[in-house]
Amino acid sequence: MSNSWDAKGAWSLYRPHAEAPWNLRRVVHLHRRAGFAATWSELQRDLKDGPDAAINRLLKGESRREGVPDDFASIADMLATQAVESADAMRLKAWWLYRMLWTPDPLAERLTLVWHNHFATSNAKISDPAIMRRQNEIFRKYGRGPFGELLKAVVHDPALLIWLDAPANRKGRPNENLARELMELFTLGIGHYSETDVKEAARGLTGWRVKNGAFHEWPPDHDDGEKTLLGRKGHWKGDDVVAMLLKHPATARRLAWRVCEWLMGENAVDDSALDALAAGLREHDLNIGWAVETVLRSQAFFAERNLGNRVLGPVEYLIGLARALECFDPPPSSLLLAEWSAQMGQDLFYPPNVGGWPGGRDWLSSQGIIARANYAATLVEGRLTRYPSSPNFLAQARRHGRGRSLDDLLTFYIELLTGAPPEPAWRKRLRASLGGEAGLNANTVRAAVALICASPQVQLA
Repeated sequence: MSNSWDAKGAWSLYRPHAEAPWNLRRVVHLHRRAGFAATWSELQRDLKDGPDAAINRLLKGESRREGVPDDFASIADMLATQAVESADAMRLKAWWLYRMLWTPDPLAERLTLVWHNHFATSNAKISDPAIMRRQNEIFRKYGRGPFGELLKAVVHDPALLIWLDAPANRKGRPNENLARELMELFTLGIGHYSETDVKEAARGLTGWRVKNGAFHEWPPDHDDGEKTLLGRKGHWKGDDVVAMLLKHPATARRLAWRVCEWLMGENAVDDSALDALAAGLREHDLNIGWAVETVLRSQAFFAERNLGNRVLGPVEYLIGLARALECFDPPPSSLLLAEWSAQMGQDLFYPPNVGGWPGGRDWLSSQGIIARANYAATLVEGRLTRYPSSPNFLAQARRHGRGRSLDDLLTFYIELLTGAPPEPAWRKRLRASLGGEAGLNANTVRAAVALICASPQVQLA
Protein backbone atom coordinates (compact mmCIF):
# COMPACT_ATOMS: atom_id res chain seq x y z
CA MET A 1 0.00 0.00 0.00
CA SER A 2 1.10 3.58 -0.60
CA ASN A 3 1.25 6.41 1.91
CA SER A 4 -0.67 8.62 -0.53
CA TRP A 5 -4.47 8.70 -0.34
CA ASP A 6 -7.50 10.70 -1.31
CA ALA A 7 -9.34 12.82 1.23
CA LYS A 8 -11.65 10.00 2.29
CA GLY A 9 -8.87 7.41 2.36
CA ALA A 10 -6.82 9.32 4.91
CA TRP A 11 -9.40 8.45 7.57
CA SER A 12 -10.05 4.90 6.39
CA LEU A 13 -9.51 2.17 8.96
CA TYR A 14 -5.91 1.25 9.69
CA ARG A 15 -5.05 -2.37 9.12
CA PRO A 16 -1.41 -3.46 9.52
CA HIS A 17 0.41 -4.08 6.26
CA ALA A 18 3.93 -4.29 4.92
CA GLU A 19 4.52 -0.54 4.80
CA ALA A 20 2.78 0.16 8.12
CA PRO A 21 3.09 -2.92 10.36
CA TRP A 22 1.75 -3.05 13.89
CA ASN A 23 5.08 -2.86 15.67
CA LEU A 24 6.53 -1.38 18.85
CA ARG A 25 7.13 1.94 17.15
CA ARG A 26 3.44 2.38 16.40
CA VAL A 27 2.39 1.29 19.88
CA VAL A 28 4.71 3.91 21.41
CA HIS A 29 3.40 6.44 18.88
CA LEU A 30 -0.21 5.78 19.95
CA HIS A 31 0.51 6.26 23.63
CA ARG A 32 2.74 9.31 23.26
CA ARG A 33 0.23 11.14 21.05
CA ALA A 34 -3.05 10.15 22.69
CA GLY A 35 -1.85 9.73 26.27
CA PHE A 36 1.35 10.40 28.18
CA ALA A 37 3.50 7.41 27.14
CA ALA A 38 3.24 3.90 28.61
CA THR A 39 5.26 1.40 30.61
CA TRP A 40 7.08 -1.48 28.97
CA SER A 41 4.45 -3.99 30.13
CA GLU A 42 1.63 -1.86 28.73
CA LEU A 43 3.45 -1.51 25.41
CA GLN A 44 4.04 -5.26 25.16
CA ARG A 45 0.41 -5.99 26.01
CA ASP A 46 -0.81 -3.70 23.23
CA LEU A 47 1.75 -4.98 20.77
CA LYS A 48 0.48 -8.52 21.38
CA ASP A 49 -3.24 -7.67 21.34
CA GLY A 50 -3.21 -5.51 18.19
CA PRO A 51 -4.38 -1.99 17.29
CA ASP A 52 -8.12 -2.44 17.86
CA ALA A 53 -7.68 -3.60 21.46
CA ALA A 54 -5.04 -0.94 22.20
CA ILE A 55 -7.20 1.89 20.86
CA ASN A 56 -10.29 0.54 22.61
CA ARG A 57 -8.47 0.68 25.95
CA LEU A 58 -7.48 4.30 25.39
CA LEU A 59 -11.00 5.30 24.39
CA LYS A 60 -12.53 3.50 27.38
CA GLY A 61 -10.04 4.95 29.89
CA GLU A 62 -8.52 1.53 30.59
CA SER A 63 -5.08 1.80 28.98
CA ARG A 64 -3.08 2.07 32.20
CA ARG A 65 -2.60 -1.02 34.30
CA GLU A 66 0.41 0.11 36.34
CA GLY A 67 0.85 2.94 38.80
CA VAL A 68 -2.85 3.81 39.15
CA PRO A 69 -3.77 4.25 42.84
CA ASP A 70 -6.94 2.53 44.02
CA ASP A 71 -7.95 5.79 45.68
CA PHE A 72 -7.03 8.00 42.72
CA ALA A 73 -10.36 9.84 42.57
CA SER A 74 -10.52 10.62 46.28
CA ILE A 75 -6.91 11.84 46.38
CA ALA A 76 -7.47 14.00 43.31
CA ASP A 77 -10.56 15.57 44.87
CA MET A 78 -8.69 16.20 48.12
CA LEU A 79 -5.84 17.94 46.28
CA ALA A 80 -8.28 20.11 44.35
CA THR A 81 -10.13 21.06 47.53
CA GLN A 82 -6.88 22.00 49.27
CA ALA A 83 -5.83 24.14 46.30
CA VAL A 84 -9.16 25.99 46.28
CA GLU A 85 -9.34 26.46 50.04
CA SER A 86 -5.79 27.78 50.21
CA ALA A 87 -6.26 29.91 47.05
CA ASP A 88 -2.86 28.54 45.98
CA ALA A 89 -2.35 28.38 42.21
CA MET A 90 0.74 26.17 42.60
CA ARG A 91 -1.38 23.58 44.37
CA LEU A 92 -3.91 23.78 41.56
CA LYS A 93 -1.17 23.02 39.03
CA ALA A 94 0.01 20.14 41.23
CA TRP A 95 -3.55 18.76 41.36
CA TRP A 96 -3.83 18.67 37.58
CA LEU A 97 -0.39 17.13 37.13
CA TYR A 98 -1.32 14.50 39.71
CA ARG A 99 -4.32 13.66 37.56
CA MET A 100 -2.19 13.40 34.41
CA LEU A 101 0.38 11.19 36.10
CA TRP A 102 -1.98 8.76 37.83
CA THR A 103 -5.34 8.78 36.04
CA PRO A 104 -6.58 5.53 34.48
CA ASP A 105 -7.90 7.68 31.61
CA PRO A 106 -4.96 9.61 30.10
CA LEU A 107 -6.92 10.47 26.94
CA ALA A 108 -9.35 12.54 29.02
CA GLU A 109 -6.48 14.55 30.51
CA ARG A 110 -4.88 15.03 27.09
CA LEU A 111 -8.16 16.45 25.81
CA THR A 112 -8.44 18.67 28.87
CA LEU A 113 -5.00 20.04 28.02
CA VAL A 114 -6.07 20.59 24.39
CA TRP A 115 -9.09 22.63 25.48
CA HIS A 116 -7.04 24.56 28.04
CA ASN A 117 -4.97 25.76 25.09
CA HIS A 118 -7.97 26.31 22.79
CA PHE A 119 -9.87 28.43 25.34
CA ALA A 120 -6.66 29.84 26.77
CA THR A 121 -7.53 31.53 30.07
CA SER A 122 -4.92 32.78 32.53
CA ASN A 123 -5.15 32.95 36.28
CA ALA A 124 -2.89 36.01 36.05
CA LYS A 125 -6.10 37.97 35.47
CA ILE A 126 -8.65 35.71 37.19
CA SER A 127 -6.66 35.33 40.46
CA ASP A 128 -9.05 32.67 41.72
CA PRO A 129 -8.08 28.95 41.76
CA ALA A 130 -11.70 27.99 42.46
CA ILE A 131 -12.85 29.57 39.20
CA MET A 132 -9.94 28.10 37.27
CA ARG A 133 -10.62 24.64 38.66
CA ARG A 134 -14.26 24.86 37.59
CA GLN A 135 -13.25 25.72 34.04
CA ASN A 136 -10.77 22.83 34.00
CA GLU A 137 -13.54 20.44 35.10
CA ILE A 138 -15.74 21.71 32.27
CA PHE A 139 -13.04 20.73 29.77
CA ARG A 140 -12.86 17.27 31.35
CA LYS A 141 -16.64 16.77 31.50
CA TYR A 142 -17.57 17.97 28.00
CA GLY A 143 -14.28 17.65 26.14
CA ARG A 144 -15.00 14.46 24.22
CA GLY A 145 -18.67 15.06 23.40
CA PRO A 146 -20.53 17.45 21.06
CA PHE A 147 -18.57 20.70 20.80
CA GLY A 148 -21.78 22.71 21.18
CA GLU A 149 -22.19 21.49 24.75
CA LEU A 150 -18.58 22.35 25.56
CA LEU A 151 -18.73 25.79 23.95
CA LYS A 152 -21.97 26.75 25.70
CA ALA A 153 -20.60 25.66 29.07
CA VAL A 154 -17.32 27.52 28.57
CA VAL A 155 -18.81 30.81 27.35
CA HIS A 156 -21.19 30.83 30.34
CA ASP A 157 -18.36 30.09 32.75
CA PRO A 158 -16.98 32.93 34.92
CA ALA A 159 -13.33 32.21 34.05
CA LEU A 160 -13.73 32.99 30.34
CA LEU A 161 -16.20 35.82 30.92
CA ILE A 162 -13.82 37.61 33.28
CA TRP A 163 -10.78 36.84 31.10
CA LEU A 164 -12.42 38.39 28.03
CA ASP A 165 -14.08 41.35 29.79
CA ALA A 166 -17.65 40.20 29.15
CA PRO A 167 -19.06 42.13 32.16
CA ALA A 168 -17.81 45.36 30.56
CA ASN A 169 -19.83 44.70 27.39
CA ARG A 170 -23.02 46.74 27.79
CA LYS A 171 -25.64 48.37 25.65
CA GLY A 172 -24.20 51.57 24.17
CA ARG A 173 -20.70 50.65 25.44
CA PRO A 174 -19.76 47.45 23.61
CA ASN A 175 -16.57 45.58 24.47
CA GLU A 176 -15.57 43.34 21.57
CA ASN A 177 -13.08 41.03 23.31
CA LEU A 178 -15.40 38.07 23.85
CA ALA A 179 -17.02 38.39 20.42
CA ARG A 180 -13.68 38.60 18.62
CA GLU A 181 -12.07 35.61 20.33
CA LEU A 182 -15.28 33.62 20.08
CA MET A 183 -15.04 33.96 16.29
CA GLU A 184 -11.30 34.08 15.70
CA LEU A 185 -10.08 31.42 18.14
CA PHE A 186 -12.95 29.29 19.38
CA THR A 187 -15.09 28.74 16.26
CA LEU A 188 -14.69 30.21 12.78
CA GLY A 189 -11.05 31.22 12.52
CA ILE A 190 -9.59 34.20 10.70
CA GLY A 191 -11.02 34.93 7.27
CA HIS A 192 -14.57 33.74 7.93
CA TYR A 193 -16.04 36.88 9.49
CA SER A 194 -15.82 40.64 9.08
CA GLU A 195 -15.20 43.46 11.52
CA THR A 196 -18.89 44.27 11.23
CA ASP A 197 -19.70 40.73 12.35
CA VAL A 198 -17.51 41.25 15.42
CA LYS A 199 -19.32 44.46 16.31
CA GLU A 200 -22.75 42.92 15.80
CA ALA A 201 -21.83 39.81 17.79
CA ALA A 202 -20.60 42.03 20.62
CA ARG A 203 -23.99 43.73 20.68
CA GLY A 204 -25.65 40.33 20.91
CA LEU A 205 -23.42 39.37 23.86
CA THR A 206 -24.24 42.48 25.90
CA GLY A 207 -25.72 41.87 29.32
CA TRP A 208 -23.64 38.82 30.21
CA ARG A 209 -22.25 39.19 33.71
CA VAL A 210 -20.72 37.24 36.57
CA LYS A 211 -22.76 37.43 39.78
CA ASN A 212 -21.95 35.53 42.98
CA GLY A 213 -19.41 33.47 41.07
CA ALA A 214 -21.85 32.34 38.37
CA PHE A 215 -23.11 33.37 34.93
CA HIS A 216 -25.88 35.95 35.04
CA GLU A 217 -27.82 37.54 32.20
CA TRP A 218 -28.82 41.13 33.00
CA PRO A 219 -31.53 42.34 30.55
CA PRO A 220 -31.12 46.09 31.23
CA ASP A 221 -27.57 45.93 29.84
CA HIS A 222 -28.55 43.96 26.73
CA ASP A 223 -28.81 45.68 23.35
CA ASP A 224 -32.08 44.24 22.00
CA GLY A 225 -31.95 46.11 18.70
CA GLU A 226 -31.81 44.40 15.30
CA LYS A 227 -28.39 43.07 14.32
CA THR A 228 -26.94 41.66 11.11
CA LEU A 229 -24.59 38.79 11.84
CA LEU A 230 -23.02 36.61 9.16
CA GLY A 231 -25.60 37.87 6.70
CA ARG A 232 -28.62 37.19 8.91
CA LYS A 233 -30.84 39.84 10.51
CA GLY A 234 -32.53 39.47 13.85
CA HIS A 235 -32.76 40.62 17.43
CA TRP A 236 -29.97 38.24 18.35
CA LYS A 237 -29.03 37.48 21.96
CA GLY A 238 -25.81 35.91 23.20
CA ASP A 239 -26.97 32.31 22.92
CA ASP A 240 -28.24 33.04 19.39
CA VAL A 241 -24.74 34.22 18.46
CA VAL A 242 -23.21 31.02 19.80
CA ALA A 243 -25.76 28.85 17.96
CA MET A 244 -25.06 30.62 14.64
CA LEU A 245 -21.33 30.13 15.02
CA LEU A 246 -21.76 26.43 15.77
CA LYS A 247 -23.75 25.93 12.56
CA HIS A 248 -21.19 27.69 10.37
CA PRO A 249 -19.12 25.18 8.33
CA ALA A 250 -15.89 27.01 9.23
CA THR A 251 -16.31 25.89 12.84
CA ALA A 252 -16.17 22.22 11.88
CA ARG A 253 -13.05 22.93 9.82
CA ARG A 254 -11.36 24.67 12.73
CA LEU A 255 -12.19 21.79 15.06
CA ALA A 256 -10.80 19.30 12.54
CA TRP A 257 -7.60 21.37 12.48
CA ARG A 258 -7.44 21.43 16.28
CA VAL A 259 -7.76 17.64 16.57
CA CYS A 260 -5.15 17.11 13.85
CA GLU A 261 -2.80 19.67 15.41
CA TRP A 262 -2.80 17.47 18.51
CA LEU A 263 -2.79 13.98 17.04
CA MET A 264 -1.04 14.45 13.69
CA GLY A 265 2.46 15.74 13.02
CA GLU A 266 3.47 18.50 10.65
CA ASN A 267 2.29 18.01 7.06
CA ALA A 268 0.83 14.59 7.88
CA VAL A 269 -2.51 15.42 6.20
CA ASP A 270 -3.44 17.93 3.54
CA ASP A 271 -6.37 20.34 3.18
CA SER A 272 -8.59 17.78 1.48
CA ALA A 273 -8.17 15.39 4.42
CA LEU A 274 -9.01 18.19 6.87
CA ASP A 275 -12.08 19.02 4.82
CA ALA A 276 -13.18 15.38 4.91
CA LEU A 277 -12.79 15.25 8.70
CA ALA A 278 -14.70 18.54 9.00
CA ALA A 279 -17.53 17.11 6.86
CA GLY A 280 -17.69 14.11 9.18
CA LEU A 281 -17.83 16.40 12.20
CA ARG A 282 -20.80 18.25 10.73
CA GLU A 283 -22.56 14.93 10.15
CA HIS A 284 -21.89 13.91 13.77
CA ASP A 285 -23.07 17.07 15.55
CA LEU A 286 -19.47 18.31 15.97
CA ASN A 287 -18.79 15.34 18.25
CA ILE A 288 -15.15 15.55 19.31
CA GLY A 289 -15.09 11.97 20.54
CA TRP A 290 -16.09 10.82 17.08
CA ALA A 291 -13.28 12.87 15.48
CA VAL A 292 -10.66 11.62 17.94
CA GLU A 293 -11.65 7.99 17.41
CA THR A 294 -11.72 8.47 13.64
CA VAL A 295 -8.18 9.82 13.63
CA LEU A 296 -6.80 7.26 16.08
CA ARG A 297 -8.17 4.36 14.02
CA SER A 298 -7.05 5.77 10.67
CA GLN A 299 -4.31 4.78 8.29
CA ALA A 300 -3.20 8.43 8.28
CA PHE A 301 -2.48 8.33 12.02
CA PHE A 302 -0.27 5.25 11.71
CA ALA A 303 1.38 6.22 8.41
CA GLU A 304 5.17 6.41 8.33
CA ARG A 305 5.17 10.14 7.68
CA ASN A 306 3.19 10.76 10.87
CA LEU A 307 5.72 9.03 13.14
CA GLY A 308 8.25 11.01 15.15
CA ASN A 309 7.45 14.36 13.54
CA ARG A 310 5.71 16.25 16.35
CA VAL A 311 7.52 18.03 19.18
CA LEU A 312 6.27 16.99 22.60
CA GLY A 313 5.00 19.82 24.77
CA PRO A 314 6.59 20.24 28.21
CA VAL A 315 3.74 18.57 30.09
CA GLU A 316 3.66 15.64 27.65
CA TYR A 317 7.41 15.28 27.98
CA LEU A 318 7.71 15.37 31.76
CA ILE A 319 4.68 13.17 32.48
CA GLY A 320 5.64 10.76 29.71
CA LEU A 321 9.14 10.24 31.10
CA ALA A 322 7.90 9.70 34.64
CA ARG A 323 5.41 7.07 33.51
CA ALA A 324 7.60 5.25 30.99
CA LEU A 325 10.45 5.04 33.51
CA GLU A 326 7.99 3.72 36.13
CA CYS A 327 8.79 6.41 38.69
CA PHE A 328 5.95 5.22 40.88
CA ASP A 329 7.49 4.34 44.24
CA PRO A 330 8.39 6.83 45.50
CA PRO A 331 6.45 9.07 43.13
CA PRO A 332 7.64 12.48 41.91
CA SER A 333 6.23 15.53 43.66
CA SER A 334 3.52 17.10 41.52
CA LEU A 335 4.48 20.49 42.97
CA LEU A 336 8.01 20.03 41.60
CA LEU A 337 6.61 18.81 38.29
CA ALA A 338 4.64 22.07 38.07
CA GLU A 339 7.83 24.07 38.57
CA TRP A 340 9.64 22.10 35.88
CA SER A 341 6.79 22.47 33.40
CA ALA A 342 6.94 26.25 33.85
CA GLN A 343 10.72 26.23 33.38
CA MET A 344 10.23 24.37 30.09
CA GLY A 345 7.77 27.03 28.91
CA GLN A 346 4.33 25.65 29.79
CA ASP A 347 3.05 27.17 33.02
CA LEU A 348 -0.34 25.52 33.54
CA PHE A 349 -3.26 27.90 34.13
CA TYR A 350 -1.02 30.73 32.84
CA PRO A 351 -1.01 30.56 29.03
CA PRO A 352 0.93 33.46 27.50
CA ASN A 353 -2.06 35.08 25.75
CA VAL A 354 -5.52 34.40 24.34
CA GLY A 355 -3.95 32.34 21.53
CA GLY A 356 -2.44 29.87 23.98
CA TRP A 357 0.99 28.30 23.63
CA PRO A 358 2.26 28.28 20.03
CA GLY A 359 3.71 24.78 20.38
CA GLY A 360 5.70 22.92 17.75
CA ARG A 361 9.30 23.99 17.30
CA ASP A 362 8.71 26.94 19.62
CA TRP A 363 8.96 24.50 22.52
CA LEU A 364 12.60 23.86 21.66
CA SER A 365 14.11 27.21 22.56
CA SER A 366 17.61 27.18 24.03
CA GLN A 367 16.13 27.68 27.49
CA GLY A 368 13.56 24.96 26.91
CA ILE A 369 16.11 22.41 25.72
CA ILE A 370 18.35 23.07 28.72
CA ALA A 371 15.39 22.77 31.08
CA ARG A 372 14.41 19.43 29.54
CA ALA A 373 17.90 18.04 29.95
CA ASN A 374 18.07 19.25 33.55
CA TYR A 375 14.65 17.78 34.29
CA ALA A 376 15.68 14.41 32.84
CA ALA A 377 18.80 14.36 35.02
CA THR A 378 16.83 15.36 38.12
CA LEU A 379 14.15 12.70 37.50
CA VAL A 380 16.70 9.96 36.84
CA GLU A 381 18.68 10.87 39.96
CA GLY A 382 15.53 10.58 42.07
CA ARG A 383 15.54 14.20 43.22
CA LEU A 384 11.87 14.89 42.51
CA THR A 385 10.55 12.84 45.40
CA ARG A 386 9.84 13.91 48.98
CA TYR A 387 12.67 11.68 50.19
CA PRO A 388 15.19 11.54 47.32
CA SER A 389 16.25 8.07 46.28
CA SER A 390 17.80 6.92 43.01
CA PRO A 391 15.63 4.57 40.91
CA ASN A 392 17.23 1.26 39.97
CA PHE A 393 17.02 1.38 36.19
CA LEU A 394 19.14 -1.72 35.72
CA ALA A 395 16.66 -3.68 37.83
CA GLN A 396 13.78 -2.23 35.82
CA ALA A 397 15.35 -3.39 32.55
CA ARG A 398 16.11 -6.84 33.95
CA ARG A 399 12.53 -7.28 35.19
CA HIS A 400 11.66 -7.24 31.51
CA GLY A 401 14.46 -9.56 30.46
CA ARG A 402 16.78 -6.82 29.24
CA GLY A 403 19.95 -5.07 30.43
CA ARG A 404 22.34 -7.98 29.96
CA SER A 405 24.98 -5.55 28.69
CA LEU A 406 25.36 -1.78 28.35
CA ASP A 407 24.37 -1.96 24.68
CA ASP A 408 21.31 -4.02 25.60
CA LEU A 409 20.40 -1.50 28.30
CA LEU A 410 20.75 1.41 25.86
CA THR A 411 18.59 -0.39 23.33
CA PHE A 412 15.91 -1.18 25.93
CA TYR A 413 15.44 2.40 27.09
CA ILE A 414 15.56 3.79 23.58
CA GLU A 415 12.92 1.30 22.45
CA LEU A 416 10.83 2.14 25.52
CA LEU A 417 10.83 5.86 24.70
CA THR A 418 10.83 5.83 20.88
CA GLY A 419 9.68 2.37 19.85
CA ALA A 420 12.71 1.75 17.64
CA PRO A 421 16.28 0.54 18.24
CA PRO A 422 18.97 3.26 18.19
CA GLU A 423 20.64 4.18 14.95
CA PRO A 424 24.34 3.27 15.00
CA ALA A 425 25.41 6.92 15.15
CA TRP A 426 23.19 7.58 18.18
CA ARG A 427 24.51 4.51 19.98
CA LYS A 428 28.08 5.58 19.19
CA ARG A 429 27.48 9.07 20.64
CA LEU A 430 25.98 7.62 23.80
CA ARG A 431 28.88 5.21 24.28
CA ALA A 432 31.37 8.04 23.74
CA SER A 433 29.58 10.23 26.31
CA LEU A 434 29.60 7.40 28.83
CA GLY A 435 33.21 6.43 28.23
CA GLY A 436 34.34 3.69 25.93
CA GLU A 437 34.86 1.08 28.65
CA ALA A 438 31.83 1.96 30.79
CA GLY A 439 30.30 -0.95 32.63
CA LEU A 440 26.91 -1.64 34.17
CA ASN A 441 27.36 0.19 37.46
CA ALA A 442 24.65 2.37 39.00
CA ASN A 443 26.22 5.70 38.01
CA THR A 444 26.74 4.65 34.39
CA VAL A 445 23.20 3.33 34.09
CA ARG A 446 21.68 6.55 35.46
CA ALA A 447 23.89 8.64 33.18
CA ALA A 448 22.85 6.52 30.20
CA VAL A 449 19.13 6.89 30.92
CA ALA A 450 19.48 10.66 31.46
CA LEU A 451 21.37 11.05 28.17
CA ILE A 452 18.70 9.09 26.30
CA CYS A 453 15.89 11.15 27.84
CA ALA A 454 17.60 14.40 26.80
CA SER A 455 18.30 13.21 23.23
CA PRO A 456 16.57 15.01 20.33
CA GLN A 457 14.78 11.80 19.28
CA VAL A 458 12.95 11.62 22.63
CA GLN A 459 11.60 15.17 22.24
CA LEU A 460 9.52 13.95 19.31
CA ALA A 461 6.43 11.80 19.18
